[in-house]
Amino acid sequence: MTVTMEPIFPISALQKKQGEIKKAAQSNIVRITENGVGAYVFCTEDMFQEKLNEAAESAVYEACMASAIERGRADIAAGRYVKGIEAAYEEVKRRTDA
Repeated sequence: MTVTMEPIFPISALQKKQGEIKKAAQSNIVRITENGVGAYVFCTEDMFQEKLNEAAESAVYEACMASAIERGRADIAAGRYVKGIEAAYEEVKRRTDA
C-alpha cells in the first residue's frame, strides 16, 4: 500500500489557484482549510469513486483477517494445532493427499 500525502490548500486558494487545485484533485483528495482548520475536501468524481473502492476493499480485507484470527483462536482453544515445522509439513501433506 502506497501512502501519499493529500494536498492541503487554504480556502482562499479556491479563487487564486483553481488550476493547481483541480490538477491536484485529479490524483488525490484535496483538503481545504478555513482559518487553518480542515473544513472541506475536493476531488474529481473518478478519484471519489477510487477512494470509495479502496475503503470497501480495505473493509473486506480487515473483516477477512478478523475472521481468520477468530477461527485460529477457536482452533487453538479446541486443540486443533500442530507444534513444529515437521508436524506442520506432515499436516499439510495429509490435507493435500486426502
